[in-house]
Amino acid sequence: MPTAPVQPVPPLWRELGKSASDLLLKDYPVRGISLEVKTSSNPVTFRAGGNRDTKSAAIAGDIEAKYVDSKNGIAFMQAWTTTNVSVTKVELENQIVKGFKFDLATVCDLAKGQKGGVFTATYKRPSLLTQATVDSLKGPTFTSNVVLGRDSALIGGEATYDASVGTITRYAGAIGYIAPDYAVTIHALCNLHKHFSASFYQKVSKYVEAGAKAVYDTKTTNGNVAIEFGAKVILKNDSTVKPKTGNASVKLKLNSAGMLSASYTQPFRPGVKATFGLVLDTQKLHSTSARTAVHKVGAAFVFNS
Repeated sequence: MPTAPVQPVPPLWRELGKSASDLLLKDYPVRGISLEVKTSSNPVTFRAGGNRDTKSAAIAGDIEAKYVDSKNGIAFMQAWTTTNVSVTKVELENQIVKGFKFDLATVCDLAKGQKGGVFTATYKRPSLLTQATVDSLKGPTFTSNVVLGRDSALIGGEATYDASVGTITRYAGAIGYIAPDYAVTIHALCNLHKHFSASFYQKVSKYVEAGAKAVYDTKTTNGNVAIEFGAKVILKNDSTVKPKTGNASVKLKLNSAGMLSASYTQPFRPGVKATFGLVLDTQKLHSTSARTAVHKVGAAFVFNS
C-alpha cells in the first residue's frame, strides 16, 4: 500500500498571499533615495540602512548586528535607529520541542521614555503552523493565528484580545491555494465583514511573472473595488559577460486609481544592485501645478558582501 506524501509546512499567517504582495509592492523605491549595506562573516551579520524622503527631505536610518548559531538554534539581534529607538531580539528554535521557536523582542524608545516587549511563540509541523504573540506595548494585546494546509490548499485565521478593554478587538480569516507556478489567496479582515481582498500570482515562464489584487473596503465612501495588477520581466543575460552578476529586471503595475508604476533593477556584481522607481498619475499627466503633481521617483542601492 503506497504511503501518503508528506505534507509541507504551511506559510505564516502574515505570509499568505506573499507572492502577489512581493510582486506588487517590492522593488518600487518611489519615496526617496535609500541605501542598504550588509556584510556577513559567519556567524555575525552587520547591516546598515538609510532613506532620504524626497518630499520632506527627512533622513532616517538604522544599524543592526545579528549573531546566529544555527547548530544550536540560537540567534541574537541588536538594532538602533536614528529616532533613538533600540531593539534587542533573542530567538530560540528547537530548544524544547522540535518545531517550536521562541523569540523575545524588547523595544526602548529613549526619545519618548517608553519601554516594552513582544514575545512570540511559533510551532510548525507538516500541515500546521500556529503562532501566538504577547505585545506589552499595546494593551497589552494577545494575538494568535493558525494556518492549516493539505494538498496545496490553505485555511487560516487570526484573533487579537486586548487586555485593557477585556475583549476580542479584531479577528480575520483566509483561504488559499498554492501550486508550484501560481497562488490564489482570499482574505476577510476587520472582523470578517469590513475588508476583503483577493490576490493571484502566476509564474508564467522562467522570465515572466504576473499578479493581481482586488480589495473591497466598506469604509470607503464610493464603495468601489480597488484593483491592482502588475508583471515582472527578467531580462536575459549576455552569456559572454563574466562574472555572472544575475539578471536585470523590469516591473510594471497599474491600479484602478490610474497610478502607473515602473521599476528597473540592475545588478552590477554579486551582492551589488540598484533599483530605480517611478510613479505616474495618469489622470494628471498634463498638470503643471506643484500642489497637484503626484508623480514620484526614487532609487535604492544595495551592497551585500
